[in-house]
Amino acid sequence: MIISALTEILEFQRHRLMLWTPVMFGAGISIYFASETEPTAMQVLGIVGLGLLAAFFIRPRHIIRTTLLITLLLTSVGYGYAAYRTINVKAPILTRHYYGPVYGRIIGLDRSATNAPRVLLDQIYLPEFAESNTPERVRLSLHGYIPDDTLAAGARIAVTASLSPPSPPIEPGGFDFRRMAWFMQLGGVGYTRNPAIPAHPEVEHNFKVWLFSLRMQLSAKIKSSIVGQNGAFAAAIITGDRSDINPDILVSLRASNLAHLLAISGLHMGMLSGFVFALFRYGFAIYPYLALRIRPKKLSAGLAIIAGAGYLMLSGASVATQRAFIMTAVVLFAVILDKPAFTLRAVALAAFIVLLIKPYSLLEAGFQMSFAATTALISAYEWLNKRQVWRYLSRGKWKFAKPVIALLFTSAVAGAATAPISAFHFNQVSQYGLVANLLAVPIMGLLVMPSTVIAFILTPFGLAKYAYWVMGEGIGAILTVAEYFSNLEGAVTNIKSASGMVLAGIAIGGLVLFLWKGRGRFMGVVLLASTVLIWSSSSRPTVLLSGDGRMFGLLTEFGRVVNKPRGSGYAVRIWLENDGDSATQIEAALREGVYGDKHNAISDLPNGWRIYLYLGDDTDVADTNCTEKTVLVASKLTGASGSCIVIDKNYLRRSGAISINMNEGNPILEHSRDTARNRPWGY
Repeated sequence: MIISALTEILEFQRHRLMLWTPVMFGAGISIYFASETEPTAMQVLGIVGLGLLAAFFIRPRHIIRTTLLITLLLTSVGYGYAAYRTINVKAPILTRHYYGPVYGRIIGLDRSATNAPRVLLDQIYLPEFAESNTPERVRLSLHGYIPDDTLAAGARIAVTASLSPPSPPIEPGGFDFRRMAWFMQLGGVGYTRNPAIPAHPEVEHNFKVWLFSLRMQLSAKIKSSIVGQNGAFAAAIITGDRSDINPDILVSLRASNLAHLLAISGLHMGMLSGFVFALFRYGFAIYPYLALRIRPKKLSAGLAIIAGAGYLMLSGASVATQRAFIMTAVVLFAVILDKPAFTLRAVALAAFIVLLIKPYSLLEAGFQMSFAATTALISAYEWLNKRQVWRYLSRGKWKFAKPVIALLFTSAVAGAATAPISAFHFNQVSQYGLVANLLAVPIMGLLVMPSTVIAFILTPFGLAKYAYWVMGEGIGAILTVAEYFSNLEGAVTNIKSASGMVLAGIAIGGLVLFLWKGRGRFMGVVLLASTVLIWSSSSRPTVLLSGDGRMFGLLTEFGRVVNKPRGSGYAVRIWLENDGDSATQIEAALREGVYGDKHNAISDLPNGWRIYLYLGDDTDVADTNCTEKTVLVASKLTGASGSCIVIDKNYLRRSGAISINMNEGNPILEHSRDTARNRPWGY
């Protein structure tokens, strides 16, 4: 009975099972990254071998067995492929803090969180390290004097800097920068307050450096043609150069849910390629003699792919832009092959290609949000096109209203599909994001991106300034929209963080809703609703302690209170964001619950426990506070003779940041370094 019912269900879904191919492959990748320990080579070979063995028993006529075996095959291959790519990108990582001379070649330029110039260097030379232990790449924030023309593409610089290994999570279970740095081959990060000076040889010439130089030259040209932040925004969306974007602009874009307009993604690539496609197709149609002897649609699609590839290279080929180009290219190739362009199969193919190129991108918000939006839109329009009222709007007096309704529908669907993912990763929801996008996205599509293409066409004739003017005015309007909505009261609602299982529930619920055929898709709605309910009831750690042992935060009924109004600012900001708390560090320090002075901080925990943090030099004072039911934190203490739980500098070196929760009246400590201690990036 059960077998018969299951067979009937799968037969009904047969033509949509292909859509689950990248899902199963991605599931294998997810299982690999979610593992607490790194598998051995024999374990990986065994898992992949099991999947390949399953392929020999696939029989198309037995749909249940076939589905299960293909699922096993794809999941195991995804697991093995993620393990292979992880080892394939292995590069040296600093094992200790380093202060001294740093020599390297500039291959990237942007801005740090403090708005200082930040460079990405390769071909590193550190005098104290052997070549085999020298990082492949390091990233430095430059706070010192920088001579003119020093920060040029491919230029070599020398600087005395402070470097450290990529840091572990700010709190246990939080975002692990070490994993991202591993796949960027980033072996050290740091800063300098000393001058950065040119080193010999000044510039090394190769294609990669030439392309970077071309991007920077184009960026400078754009910023000289469009003044102020409008020009900085234009340079960012064309060349990927964000080095002159004001941090206040970034804040307003995020608060109004318009930050995606700044990241070179599917929206930009689709608009640019679509405009090029339309430009050539209608251009060929002007000349009937030519249009009748070629295939304008296919030729225009090919030229649009070339334009997209050029945009990919000029923009720096970031992961998001690569993903956008692949999705756009799949659509345009479908046009060339006379296949339906906007189908869920095209999205599935694009997702599979992206995962093959960069399996780690599965964990990134950009991948999740772009494919969620695309999948939701195509599925929603498949449903809408079958509605009689939608077909009715294509004719008669209501015909003019269809584009407006389509714009509203598109923004609503894309916003709803990406909102939970955005809230999970960024801990906030923009209340006016839908309205802001309805105003800003058409400006981007009708003014900014077309004028970009026209500017490139007019540049040889010296007329590009007119296109740049239009671009600048359009960007100015977008920034005005962002500023207006970000300044409204209640523009942003803060959301507390949740475990990875919540994200998994969102993903599975969304996939069932958009990929399943028939009434069963509403099970996706049930799963999404259940996940949101679990998310709302999730808890946060009672106590959070920074990795240097100088800051702790206690969760109270009024929010988290911290022991100091200054210091460890980045850690405190992340703690409050993850709590869904909009307070500043100064406001959090004024809350009741922590007592003391600049040398010590004391707070009472449930069940009679107390946490005592001592920052002074007198270790005897700290030792006298080591009593029963006390957690003693003293970074300058190497041990204590009392009966307390001691967290000293050696403990912190092994543990990293610490969270404390009460369980059956006793404190349970979790360490940020433990989550990836046995993974390649968990040094």
